[in-house]
Formats: sequence, C-alpha cells, structure tokens
Amino acid sequence: MKVLRASKMERCIGCQSCSLACARLVHGKLSWNTAGVRIASSGGITAGFEAKLCMACDPAPCVKACPTGAFKQRPGGGVIFKRELCIECGRCAEACPIDAIFLDSHNHPYVCIHCGQCVAFCPHGCLEMRPVVSNSSVTNVIGDEHASSGITVGTRRDADVMDKGVGHVE
Repeated sequence: MKVLRASKMERCIGCQSCSLACARLVHGKLSWNTAGVRIASSGGITAGFEAKLCMACDPAPCVKACPTGAFKQRPGGGVIFKRELCIECGRCAEACPIDAIFLDSHNHPYVCIHCGQCVAFCPHGCLEMRPVVSNSSVTNVIGDEHASSGITVGTRRDADVMDKGVGHVE
C-alpha cells in the first residue's frame, strides 16, 4: 500500500501539471476547478508553493457530514466518493479540517483519492507515493519525519491506502 505525499514542495514552480493531470485522468475534465489536488502560493511568489490534498483522516469528518453516503470511509483512512449519491450540499467541504475538498461552480465536490496519477506529471518530482505499514493502532508512512525527533512515523490521519481500485470516484 502507498500514500501520496507532497514531500518536495521546495522544488515546485506552480505549473499546476499535477492538478490538470488529476482533473483529466481521474475526473475526465480539463479544469483546475475539477482537480482533487491543488497548488497554491504559500504567501507570494518568493515564498514558494504548497499542495492542498486529502490527508486521509480516519475517521473522516467528510464522511460523517455527508447526508447521503456519497462519501464512504476507506480502510486505513481517506474516502471513496460516489458521485451519483451526491446532492451537492457542500457539507463535506465544510467538514474538512484542512480545506482539501474543493467545490466547483455547481457545488460538485472534488477530493484527492490518492491514486497517484498526478505524480508522473510533476516535472520537478515534488509529489511521490510512499509505502504504508499498518498495524491495529497506527499507520506509519515510511519516510514521514516526526517534527521533534526526526523519527520516521506518521498517524492514521496522515495515511491513505493507495492500491488502484481501493480509492476511487464512482
């Protein structure tokens, strides 16, 4: 299993190739407004860029907020989105603690499903898929650094299942 990480954002030039790849390959559209991963300035052109993507909460607040079951919890964190069940109420986006669910002009939600299709389209290698090791109490993402000790560790909230077909838009 793997997770998507924006681990080398110091290399990002803000080209939006990852966002366009997501919109086209995952959602079948060609617009920044229909992507599950977004690139934004971190405070001006000299400050660099940041990637906004789902951090795979477990339990996911968007799942609890969705009144129709369009967002379904995925084992290990993250969500499966069933578009046909969505009533476009926007509650999922309101519930997301990191603003990683994006609504287009028609209130259709777009969220990163951690499929990894965007990785190959980043010309500077800012995004990568990282292996996940899971046990009953915590999910560790190999390569994530603990802020205070430098120990490689993650939490279930930071991890996601990345095998094709596990996370998807139906």
